[in-house]
Amino acid sequence: MSTIFRVSNLATPILILIVALGIRIGHPQAAPAEYTIDPDHFSVGFLVEHIGYAKILGMFLEAKGHFIFDEEAGSLSELNIVIYTRSVFTNHKKRDNHLRGPDFLNAKEFPEMIFKGTSSEQTGDRTGQVHGLLTLLGKSLPLSLDVTWNKSGIYPFGHKKHTIGISARSSFRRSTYDMNYAVGNGWVGDEVELIIELEAIRQ
Repeated sequence: MSTIFRVSNLATPILILIVALGIRIGHPQAAPAEYTIDPDHFSVGFLVEHIGYAKILGMFLEAKGHFIFDEEAGSLSELNIVIYTRSVFTNHKKRDNHLRGPDFLNAKEFPEMIFKGTSSEQTGDRTGQVHGLLTLLGKSLPLSLDVTWNKSGIYPFGHKKHTIGISARSSFRRSTYDMNYAVGNGWVGDEVELIIELEAIRQ
């Protein structure tokens, strides 16, 4: 009995050390990693009221972006999204040409709309807000994105790399960017609802 006690007593420091380090040995801590948004799985959409009858649903067909994500902490940083204004699409050629013109996006003078994240905060287990600046028509103003972390893991086909899926939503008033066409008479809504769906690949 005394022999068992002595062996157990000598093993205790080793057992404590194993218990203390076990999680780190068996489950390596995740580190912040850079992600590049997959252009083939990147949708940037918007909704705008049209004379009060219905909302026009549009998209930007060309965009790119990257960010840093820490899965252990659930924190997202250094988000940078570039949207090419000439790629606006609402399934109506005349309207799309008007949107590219000086009344709206003025794509010739301002070919890019850019969102840069400056800080983030967690609001739930898989939700958060990313605060930053949206630059549109040469003017940069604060904008926050409500972000949901949908899923992450090894992609089941194709590149088979670690991938994350994110949904983000926000809204802003276009008049704050001096895009005032048809705001006064209510033909085109002032509020723009922003819809972002993306998959990003860990680098």
